[in-house]
Amino acid sequence: MKIEEIKRRFEFSSDFNEIFDAFEESLRQKVREIDLYRLLFMNPSLSPDELCLFGEKLAKETREFAFDIYIWLARIFEATHSMLDNYELTFSYYRKAAAVRPDIIDSYLRAADCYEPDLNIPPIARIIEFLKSGTEHVGRPKELYERLVYFYEILGNDEMQEYFGRKAADSGGGEGPEHDAVPPGGPPVA
Repeated sequence: MKIEEIKRRFEFSSDFNEIFDAFEESLRQKVREIDLYRLLFMNPSLSPDELCLFGEKLAKETREFAFDIYIWLARIFEATHSMLDNYELTFSYYRKAAAVRPDIIDSYLRAADCYEPDLNIPPIARIIEFLKSGTEHVGRPKELYERLVYFYEILGNDEMQEYFGRKAADSGGGEGPEHDAVPPGGPPVA
């Protein structure tokens, strides 16, 4: 199958088997044109489960693109979560992107932006844990500290809100977490 046919199927086909065959053929041919796979992910006929199937397989086969693939999937699910209740999928793919490239702050910030306070989805505790893990990896964690302040404010936890407020002020956006002083006795317990 020629690349033009694979592209046509990814972009226009609504038959899952036809799309799947084109996908398998693209992997067999070791096609590394990332824009080709964007067409696949933008195909409106694919369900969230089908997108996950393709995305997971592609990320496994093309590790050099795994971060981009997970970010795309998260953004697709983010754009459709209000219609299809994909909050958990969105959060899951931002976590996967961060697992591949933990030093890139975008995954953490976008995951935090997905929080729906009326439904507590994704659960605030999971977002806080994710943001805290990010502070250990990104070079400039100030924005993550600021998001933690926000989430602790929602929870009414003044001690943690103050703690991360100080971390944000002290970080100034310049130094990484390895340079931040921990108060005597360690950080407050959440």
